[in-house]
Amino acid sequence: MSYLLAFARMVDGMNRRIGLVVMYGVFVLMAILLWSSISKTFFLPTLWTLEMAQFAMVAYYMLGGPYAILTGANVRMDLFYGNWSLRRKSVIDVVTVLFLLFYLGVLLYGALGSTAYSLGYWGDAPIAFFAGLVTGTEEIGRLEQSSTAWRPVIWPIKVIMICGLFLMLLQALSEMIKDIARALGQDIPEPKT
Repeated sequence: MSYLLAFARMVDGMNRRIGLVVMYGVFVLMAILLWSSISKTFFLPTLWTLEMAQFAMVAYYMLGGPYAILTGANVRMDLFYGNWSLRRKSVIDVVTVLFLLFYLGVLLYGALGSTAYSLGYWGDAPIAFFAGLVTGTEEIGRLEQSSTAWRPVIWPIKVIMICGLFLMLLQALSEMIKDIARALGQDIPEPKT
């Protein structure tokens, strides 16, 4: 169990550092939207601002999600849960995090397929495609572009989504490890906010 808790501490530390950096992404989003307002008012409207704001919001949300899980900032229905003992909460959390792990795994697999498509892969084995990219047996095809007037390539934001989902999956595993330790009676300190 000590190795698993060391893994959980490593994941918590990594997601804490990433979250503390990503939280300033809201200022990037605000700057993009401010420029959009200024350009529409005083200059010619720019084509890229709305879609870039959407990309910035996706990056902010996906990379900040693991930090929200770590700090417990996610929304919970506290009808019964708040009155339970720490051990009972931990047992219930172990069960519910299994559903979260399944959900994140399905999302990650879908994101891998979508990213492979955006890199020009038309097959049905996206993991084999990425393995082929690493080994040199696959090549990147025609890149998917947005259907808007700006027409940016889509793969960078999809890669960010994969990274965010992977970090959320790691954080969910970390939370499960900590909940198992709490259910077994070990004292695990609560995360710093």
